[in-house]
Amino acid sequence: MVESNPPRRLNVHQALGGGSVADVILWKKWYGGVVVLMSTSTLWFLFERAGYNLVSFVANVLFLLVVILFFWAKSASLLNRPLPPIPDLEISDESVVKAADAMQIWINSALSIAHDIALGRNLKLFLKVAVGLWVISYIGSLINFLTLVYIGVILSLSVPVVYDKFQDHIDEKLCIIHRILQAQYRKIDDNILKKIPFPSNKQKKIQ
Repeated sequence: MVESNPPRRLNVHQALGGGSVADVILWKKWYGGVVVLMSTSTLWFLFERAGYNLVSFVANVLFLLVVILFFWAKSASLLNRPLPPIPDLEISDESVVKAADAMQIWINSALSIAHDIALGRNLKLFLKVAVGLWVISYIGSLINFLTLVYIGVILSLSVPVVYDKFQDHIDEKLCIIHRILQAQYRKIDDNILKKIPFPSNKQKKIQ
């Protein structure tokens, strides 16, 4: 009897890009994870609990930075010390082109979905988008944007690590959930969606 090969494990580190960001997210560089966690927790506490204003905080930090660099440069010129180690900050044309290409793909995809929904070509896509927007609206009514970003940071520092350690068990449970959701979706599709009269593309072109 031929045994089936076990499913290949996903390399989470490579899936996250395999660079320094992946090292921080997976806690391979634990000090980086600690810095990110402590800094985001501090900012969330300042803005959410202490009531500190974001604009005032950014302005004060920039003001303090400018003052420190100014007096550092002045004292360095008077005492014959090296100037502040500030690199030449410049965005290359290649980076701008890559960012523009990536944004163009996302925007065109969103416009294509909106076009299909507006013309009534895809009822299933409309229902998915409507449910997704409703979920986002519901979550937004419960928590503000800053708290949502903070929760996202916490999840990004915890979910990939847990999945990397318990990947086999999680994949097994996800497969079961996926089969259940597929079965429920087929029932809804057979009992509801297919009974809704929906004009075809040929009828639209004839009209």
